[in-house]
Amino acid sequence: MDAAVNNMVNATLDMRQAQAIQEAQFGVFKEALDGQAAQITALMDGAMEAQLATSGSVGTQINTTA
Repeated sequence: MDAAVNNMVNATLDMRQAQAIQEAQFGVFKEALDGQAAQITALMDGAMEAQLATSGSVGTQINTTA
């Protein structure tokens, strides 16, 4: 019976350690995703700032100032 209790305690400790490692990995993964989201948002905001020309024969249909 003593060995069964020791095995159960060891298994519980191993599972807690694995859970702690997974939580740390998830935190790093979430930070990476948040960083990518911020970069994509900045990229999209920058792309939407470009305006077409309002007069002349060049740049009124396609943005040629890029």
